[in-house]
Amino acid sequence: MAIPCIILTRTIPLRSISPLRITSRTMSTHPNRVQMDQHLYISTIDAEPLHRYRQGGYHPVTLGECLKAGRYKVLHKLGWGGYSTVWAARDQRLEQTYVAVKISIAETEYNGDTRELQTLKVLASHHPRPKHTVHMLDDFDLKGPNGSHKCLVYELLGPNVPDIIDANFPDGRLPGKLAKTIAKQCLIGLDSLHQRKIGHGDLHTRNLAFAMPYIDDLTEERFIEMLGKPEVGYIQKRDGKCLEAGVPEYVVKPASYGNHSRNLAQDVKIIDFGESFLHTAPPETLHTPLSLRAPEVIFQNNIDYRVDLWSMGCMLFELFVGQPPFDTFLITPAILVGQMREMATDELPERWQHEWNTVNTGDVMATESTGPNLQEWLEEVYFDSPLSPDLTREDIERLGRIVGRLLHFEPSGRASAKQVLDDPWFDE
Repeated sequence: MAIPCIILTRTIPLRSISPLRITSRTMSTHPNRVQMDQHLYISTIDAEPLHRYRQGGYHPVTLGECLKAGRYKVLHKLGWGGYSTVWAARDQRLEQTYVAVKISIAETEYNGDTRELQTLKVLASHHPRPKHTVHMLDDFDLKGPNGSHKCLVYELLGPNVPDIIDANFPDGRLPGKLAKTIAKQCLIGLDSLHQRKIGHGDLHTRNLAFAMPYIDDLTEERFIEMLGKPEVGYIQKRDGKCLEAGVPEYVVKPASYGNHSRNLAQDVKIIDFGESFLHTAPPETLHTPLSLRAPEVIFQNNIDYRVDLWSMGCMLFELFVGQPPFDTFLITPAILVGQMREMATDELPERWQHEWNTVNTGDVMATESTGPNLQEWLEEVYFDSPLSPDLTREDIERLGRIVGRLLHFEPSGRASAKQVLDDPWFDE
């Protein structure tokens, strides 16, 4: 589901430039094999890639089955990604609570679940538990036809911020008061992580979800009604032969909260710790969406928890105006860095200058900014749109100063989450 946005674009002149080198994650399968496998199966439901149901891939799940020796009864599907599927289930032992069960792929080379588990165990060891971050409740291993899968059990949360916008704000912009509430709670959650020198590594609006109070009071029937009756699509092989043991009989369309999103409490939590890391084991790279990616990740420099501060600056911009500060369409790392130079409140560090000069070649070297600076672009997107503003120019000026404290190339120059939280604007 695409993030709704105001249709405004910003560009820098396109030149003959090569993208800065970045890495990407793929399942370690030969590309020709993947291309061949993905056409073997068909289903009426558009869901996770069917060819990933193989050795080392997804675990086949059936609605109504019980995981971990009968404890977690699967009721609906919440979503999927390249490295896991996520299911709504009922914990039949612990006061009949509803939970989310994330089942990772079985591939041994994938270590995201290990990092995630390490991070969440550290968070769970602190009492009281940090506010505004999702709580892990349990973990277990699940053996199936495609291998052994790590399963993480979380408290069940509701829709994310873009889904709330889709359902309730068709113009693509949150009301200023709600945006401020979400921003403050996210900063509280981020501060709790950074106090422990934990990096989230993938901070964006899709990883902010709303809590759903009183959900455990619902019967299974009412719970499923709230999510919508599961829609399944049976899987067939194109050649008409029987399915392999590791391929499910059907796939399930992810649930939708629909109109129930209007009844959600304004309590937001940071979710999806698949890219998270402890300060003792920083990753070599991260896979935050490119337009929100910190410059040290793009330049393959040392990474620490302060990558989240850059992403937080981008997310603050988006929460209030309805679109990220940098282009998302046809963006490349080199174009993005050019836009960063226009918006950042400091200069590109000397240690990155040589690589920037190497990739930024063409008829004219872009040594000077050619687009609006941060404050100009923020005001243009917010006030020069067909939407009626509910924040004043003073509000947007103060927001620009806050975002500017986070959009520093040099990580040590970025304001901490606590310093941003201390700005009285969030309580006005």
